[in-house]
Amino acid sequence: MTDFLNALKKLKAIADTGIVYSTDEYNTERYTEIQQLALTLMANVSGNSPEQLNAMFAPVTDYPTVKTDVRALILSDDKKQVLLARESADGKWSLPGGWADIGDSPKETAEKEAREETGLTVKATRLLAVFDKRCHPHPPQPFYVYKLVFLCEVVSGELKEGFDLLGVGYFDIDSLPELSEDRILQSQIQLVYKKAANGDLSAYFD
Repeated sequence: MTDFLNALKKLKAIADTGIVYSTDEYNTERYTEIQQLALTLMANVSGNSPEQLNAMFAPVTDYPTVKTDVRALILSDDKKQVLLARESADGKWSLPGGWADIGDSPKETAEKEAREETGLTVKATRLLAVFDKRCHPHPPQPFYVYKLVFLCEVVSGELKEGFDLLGVGYFDIDSLPELSEDRILQSQIQLVYKKAANGDLSAYFD
């Protein structure tokens, strides 16, 4: 089912590209039909209605590209615990982070999201991983997403959850709470934690 959804995402991207670069009405109409068919099939797989999916996607005016999610790995002083934020959307936990904003570098996004969600001012020191969500067992999602995880060091501030969160706290790497798996997986946290704790300077990528 995951492979089928990924194929539908690619099909929609091809249709979107065709709409952008089509030079005649006939081809525009055909690509639009393919686009709507892909959305209908994606709705059946993802559990969203075609109307919900239409609302999720902005009108296509340029070449379609991957969405980018940026996360911050923040360790306790003894480096034995990981800082997590509890999402209000599903009541589950994730590394602090969110969608990359236009105008902010990936590093700036990690630092800003960490500050907004945890109350801490942090400094991103290195890139730990670039995950392609397609390569990992996340729940089905209509978007195609790359996930960047940065190691961040606390500079100042007091731990306090952001206005749109249910909580924030440190957890032992072997006793993680229920995770928001659309955002992060246990295997991914363990991978980046191991790199950070062992001083591995290489970045993982899919």
